[in-house]
Amino acid sequence: MEQQNKKIVVVGGGITGLTTAYYLQQKIKEEHLSIEVKLVEATHRLGGKVQTLNKDGYIIEKGPDSCLSSKTEISRLAEKLGMEDKLVRNRKGTSYCIAGGELYPIPGGSIVGIPTQIAPFITTSLFSLSGKMRAAADFILPRSQEREDQSLGKFFRRRMGDEVVDHLIEPLLTGIFAGDIDQLSLMSTFPQLYELEQKHRSLIAGIKKSGQAGGSNEEGNFLTFTGGLQSLIDAMEASLEPNTVYKSMKVTNIEKEISDDYTITFTNGDQMEADSVIVTTPHHVLQSMFPSYPFLHFLKEMPATSVATVAMGFSQEAIKKDIAGTEFLVSRNSDYSLTAGTWTHKKWPHTAPEGKALLRCYLGKSGDETIVDLSDDHIEQIVLDDLSKIMEIDGPPDFTIVSRYKNSMPQYTVGHRERIQSMYDQAEATLPGVFIAGSSYDGLSIPDCIGQGEKTVSKVLDYLNEIF
Repeated sequence: MEQQNKKIVVVGGGITGLTTAYYLQQKIKEEHLSIEVKLVEATHRLGGKVQTLNKDGYIIEKGPDSCLSSKTEISRLAEKLGMEDKLVRNRKGTSYCIAGGELYPIPGGSIVGIPTQIAPFITTSLFSLSGKMRAAADFILPRSQEREDQSLGKFFRRRMGDEVVDHLIEPLLTGIFAGDIDQLSLMSTFPQLYELEQKHRSLIAGIKKSGQAGGSNEEGNFLTFTGGLQSLIDAMEASLEPNTVYKSMKVTNIEKEISDDYTITFTNGDQMEADSVIVTTPHHVLQSMFPSYPFLHFLKEMPATSVATVAMGFSQEAIKKDIAGTEFLVSRNSDYSLTAGTWTHKKWPHTAPEGKALLRCYLGKSGDETIVDLSDDHIEQIVLDDLSKIMEIDGPPDFTIVSRYKNSMPQYTVGHRERIQSMYDQAEATLPGVFIAGSSYDGLSIPDCIGQGEKTVSKVLDYLNEIF
């Protein structure tokens, strides 16, 4: 009697789900496994927040635009896809922070806003003398006594003082997480900083001794692809087995059967059977698919922030007063609606045609999300008004592209790691064969999501090997 193929269904075609399906199918081919993998996505396209628009010679990222080069997941995936030659590093340039309405260069050697080089920190005008002296107390302050989770704000304020946090660390972290640092979890975002503090006592000394400080002045720390991040999505999708991707198929329910396999039901009434299900959707969607499991109810209360990106193209001749830099952050005590901005044509020269300028600005943060719901015209005017405070632009942009991401930035609040681990444990006990991964759970960045996909492949194959 011929052995029947085992069936895995991956729910969610964002970067985590797509990576998981891709690596699964590659592993199945390499090891000649009798397993079928299907990928189902509720929308008409794969990639989730990763989306690149090619327009008039511009390469415009509507969502994330790059990955930290120190995280190797993106390079490994590019190599697997034969895209190593398409990877490009950013061009380094001056980064600024707007505090109190003034534009200040960020001191060289800052790591997550923590100074690691003395001279740039002493000479900067971003902080007062008392603020600098308070930050220097990091060298003599004792280690944190807390063994449990704490907020990023509490941790950094204790080590560096309020001024350095408010003028630099908080704006930088807002750009990463779009959240309130006094609510965000240290152990779910920067556990390595807690470990450095525990080992070296001083956070500054710990970063310096760990080798994280310094680096080349010419070579940037971020990677993208010459064709934009969408090219990574397209390459993975093209590498999937034919007829294994189902788009515009929204899952309404996943039911565990007596036989420990699963029935997946879609909005149109269609159903799909699976021996194992990998769910990579946002947390609120996950909870709605398993409504009768109380251990997932906490996900309904897990916050997520709405953000928007605004890309504008200009002729370089229209920029009458330019800034010799690549990006800026905005502190909360400044009269700006923007949270950050990038002179993309300088940071990533391949993204704009010769003689053109590409600016990309960011809106939306915890406590200030209604701005995302304004009309495109209104948002364009807000961005232009803010930009006019730091540079002079003559005339309207050639184009403006507003991209909104509603409730798209999951917030890892204090205790997140423990809650998620408990969820994993209970899922393993009560929903054997269901695996959960994605940006809501164990890392927001593209490399984090790729890494979750890699780990999930190992877990699901081990599970199927055990039960069959």
